[in-house]
Amino acid sequence: MKYLATIIIVLTIFNGAPAGLPNILDTSVSKSPNTDTTIHRPTVTALRVTNPIKIDGILSEAEWQHLGTTQFTQRDPIEGSLPSQKTEVWVAYDDAALYIAARMYDAHPDSIMSRIGRRDADLNSDWFYVGIDSYHDRRTGFYFGVYAGGSMSDGTLFNDSWDDNTWDGVWDAATSIDDQGWTAEMKIPYSQLRFPKRDEYTWGINFIRSIERNKERDDFVLVPKKESGWVSRFADLVGLRDLNLPRKLEILPYVVSSGKFLQHDAGDPFNNGHTFNQNIGADVKVGLGSNLTLNATLNPDFGQVEVDPAVVNLTQYETFFEEKRPFFVEGSNFLDFGFGGSNNNWGFNFGNPSFFYSRRIGRPPRGDVQHSDDDNQHDVFTDIPDRTHIIGAAKLTGKIAEGWSIGALQAFTAREYGKTDSAGVRFADVVEPFSYYGVVRSQREFNEGHQAIGMIGTGVMRDFNRGYLVDNFNHGSYAFGVDGWTNLDPDQMWVMTGWLSTTRIEGTSDRILSIQKNSLHYFQRPDADYLALDANATSLAGYGGRVAINKQKGNTYLNAAVGVVSPGFDSNDLGFMFRTDVINAHLVLGYNWFEPDGFFRRKGFNLATFRNFDFGGRKNGEGYFLFYNTQFMNYWRLNGNFIFNPATFDSRNTRGGPLMKNTNIYVINLFGSSDSRQAVVFDYGFSGARSESGGWRTTWDPGVTWKPTSGINLSLSPEINHDVTIAQWVTEQDDSSAIRTYGARYIFGKLDLQEVSANIRLDWTFTPKLTLQLFLQPLVSVGRYNEFKELKEPGTYSFNLYGEDNGSNINKNADGDYDVDPDGTGVHSFTISNPDFNFKSLRGNAVLRWEYLPGSTLYLVWTQQRTNTLDAGDFNFGRDFHNLLSSPGDNVFLIKASYWWNP
Repeated sequence: MKYLATIIIVLTIFNGAPAGLPNILDTSVSKSPNTDTTIHRPTVTALRVTNPIKIDGILSEAEWQHLGTTQFTQRDPIEGSLPSQKTEVWVAYDDAALYIAARMYDAHPDSIMSRIGRRDADLNSDWFYVGIDSYHDRRTGFYFGVYAGGSMSDGTLFNDSWDDNTWDGVWDAATSIDDQGWTAEMKIPYSQLRFPKRDEYTWGINFIRSIERNKERDDFVLVPKKESGWVSRFADLVGLRDLNLPRKLEILPYVVSSGKFLQHDAGDPFNNGHTFNQNIGADVKVGLGSNLTLNATLNPDFGQVEVDPAVVNLTQYETFFEEKRPFFVEGSNFLDFGFGGSNNNWGFNFGNPSFFYSRRIGRPPRGDVQHSDDDNQHDVFTDIPDRTHIIGAAKLTGKIAEGWSIGALQAFTAREYGKTDSAGVRFADVVEPFSYYGVVRSQREFNEGHQAIGMIGTGVMRDFNRGYLVDNFNHGSYAFGVDGWTNLDPDQMWVMTGWLSTTRIEGTSDRILSIQKNSLHYFQRPDADYLALDANATSLAGYGGRVAINKQKGNTYLNAAVGVVSPGFDSNDLGFMFRTDVINAHLVLGYNWFEPDGFFRRKGFNLATFRNFDFGGRKNGEGYFLFYNTQFMNYWRLNGNFIFNPATFDSRNTRGGPLMKNTNIYVINLFGSSDSRQAVVFDYGFSGARSESGGWRTTWDPGVTWKPTSGINLSLSPEINHDVTIAQWVTEQDDSSAIRTYGARYIFGKLDLQEVSANIRLDWTFTPKLTLQLFLQPLVSVGRYNEFKELKEPGTYSFNLYGEDNGSNINKNADGDYDVDPDGTGVHSFTISNPDFNFKSLRGNAVLRWEYLPGSTLYLVWTQQRTNTLDAGDFNFGRDFHNLLSSPGDNVFLIKASYWWNP
C-alpha cells in the first residue's frame, strides 16, 4: 500500500499545463511536430455574457441575436455535401459557466423526430452535440448532447477518437420546437470541466447536428470516414478571458431503506422470510488544483443497478460480468491499459489480460464457515453475506503536467463473517478477510499524441486474523506494466502499440499450489514437460506482452499483432484473465467502401487469420475468418462472418490432464436489423457451427423493438440455442491402471443442450427527468448427457465408449447415477454422478428514477429472482416455463434518495 501511495505523491508534485496552440481571428494554423503536415482550423469566438441567460430553450437573449457559426458540412448520407437544413450556433460565457445555443432550422418542423428517454439513452431522434477539449491537448475532452425532446447525454472523449458515456456531469439544457425548427440551450458550469488557470484560454470545440428522418449528420469540423481522429481535428474556441474558476467540491449524501422478502427453510434462525435495512453514505468529488479530481465514496450502496443475467457455464473459464456500479463505471477509461494510440484492437483468441476488473471489489465472499463433526447429526443452517461490504473507495484522475495524465483508485473492503447454526449451537467464521485494492495508471504523451509511454501498477493485500484463511486467499497480488505507442509516419497513417507486464502473487505453499493447479495455469498437466508443480513455492510470477501495428485510415485496412502470456502470469486477483501459457499472432486485412453505390450505402470486408502456441511449442489454436458488413440504401443492415478452425491440440479440455486433439470446426454467423427510424424495428441473428466430430450448434436471435409513443420503448430479444457436443467434460477418476492416460481416466459425455432465454425491456420516459425502466430475463437451460466415454490416447480425439469398448459396462443405478466398470474386471469400478440438469431462472427489476434537482435523484427499485431445477435432463418448454412461474421468488424493495450539494 505504501508503495502505491508513494507513486501517487511523486507523480502529483509535477505541475504543468498543456500549451495552447497559436490562433488568429479566422483560422488556426498549426504544424504537427517533426512534420510538414499543416492543419487549418476554423475558430469560434465566445462572447462574455452581459446579462443572465435563462436556460429555457428560447433564444431571446442578446448574445444569440448576432450572426452565429453556420459553416456545417454533411457527413451522412452524402459526405462533403451541403446540409439539407441550416444550423446556427453561438457560444457565450460568464464567471460561472459556458453557454451554448443552437438554432436547428427545419423547413418541415412537424417532421422533426422528437423522442425522449433516460439520460444517455440512444434515441432515434434529432439531436445536437458539442465536444469540448478544455485541456486543449488535442486528445481528450468532454461531450454534451441534447435531443429535440429535451433528453440529455454526456460523456468523456479520450484516445482522440474514443468516447465513454459513463461520466454524468451536472449541467443544464433545454429545447423548444417552433415554426422555424428547434432550438437548444446549454449551461455547462466550469466545475464540470478540467483546465488550468490562465488569463486567456484557447479550447478545442466541435458541433454536430443530426436530422433523424433523413439519417443526416452535419458536422462543423468534418472528419472524413476514411480518416482517423476526432478531438485532434476540433476547431479553436477563443475569446475566453479572466475566468473565475469555482471551488471544485461536490458532496452527494444518500439514504437508503430496503426490505428483503426471501424464501427460507423452516426453522432457519437466520432467515424468517423478511429483513429490513437502512443505510447512509456519501460520494464526494473534490478538485485538487485545476487539473485533478478526487472522487471518494463512503459506505456505498448500489441497490439501483440492474441485476446480472443468469448463465449456465459448462466451461473451465470464469464468466465475465459487466460493471454497472456508477462509482466504478464513471471515468474507468483513465485506468485502461495497453490499448491507446490505435483506433482498432483485435484479439483473436489471445485473451488479452485485464489488469483492473472492478467487479473484484465487493464480490461475494469466497470463504466458507467451518463445521464441527457433530453437524452431520443435525440440520445445519448458514448465513453468509451475498457481497463484501465496501468500506470506502477513492479515485484520483486528471492531468499533472503537459500531456501527462494519471488515474488512481484505492478501496478497502470489510472483514465479512459467516454464521452457522446446528441444533442451536452457533459458530461465526471469517469468510472474507479485510482487504485493500489499489491501482495506479499514468501516461505521458508527446508530440501532440504522436507518441506516448505509460505505466500501471496494481496491488491487493489482505489481513488474515484467522489461521484457516491463509490457504484460501492470496496474501498479496501485484502487477506492473508499461505500455505506449508511436506513429510510424508523418501523416499518422500507421501506428505501433505495445505493452509489457509482470505479475507476482504471494501466499502459503498450499495456496500457491492450488493456484498452480487452477484452470488458468494447470501446471499439473502430465505431458507438459516444460511445466512443473512446486509444492514448496510461496509465490508465483509471470510476464506478458504484446506488440501490434494498425493502419489508422484509408479504405484499406491492416492490423497485426504478436503477444505472449507466460504460464505463471496471474493478474486475476484484481484483473480478469481467460488463459495463460499462450503465444499468439494474428493478421487482419480489409477494405471499406464509404460512398453509396445505389444499392449499398456502405460496405466492407475483412480477412483474418491467427495462430496460438503454448510455451512447449504445440499449436493449440488456429483460425481463418471472413467478416463482412453492409448497410443498404433503405438503412437495413447485414453483417456476419464465416470461420474455419482447423484441428489443433487442446490443453484445457481435460481440466489439467493431458492434451486432446480437436476436430475441424466450421462456423457461420449472420446478423442484421431493419431501419431504426421506424416505430417497429426488427433484429435478426443466426449462428451455426458444425465439427467433424459430429457436434453441431444453432442459435437463433430474433428481436423486435416497438416505439408506440415518443417516450415508450419496448424491446423483446429471445434466444433459442441447441448445442450438441460429442465430448463434453464430465469428471476425472484416478486409476493407476490407466497407464496410457497417466494414471487417471478423463471422462466425457455427449451433451444435448437446449436453451431458451429472452431479454425483455420497457423504457417509459414520462419526462427527461422522470423515467421507469423494467427488465426481465427468463432462462430455461436443459442438458442431457449420454454416451459416456474416456480419453483413449493423449493428443488424440479418440475415446473408449463405456458399454461398447474395452469390455466396459455402464448402468444407471437406483439413485439415477451411473455405475461404470471401465475394463470389465470389476476391479476399477466407480460411479459418475448424473450430470443432467434443468436450470430455470427468472430475474427482473423495475427502477423508477426521478432527478428532482440537477444531480439529485430519487430511486424506487423492485428486484425479483426465482429459480427451479425440476426434471433434470428433460426439455419441455411449456412445462418448464410453467414450473418456473409457479416457483416462489425472492423480492427486494428499495428506496434511495441522494442530494447533490455544491457548497
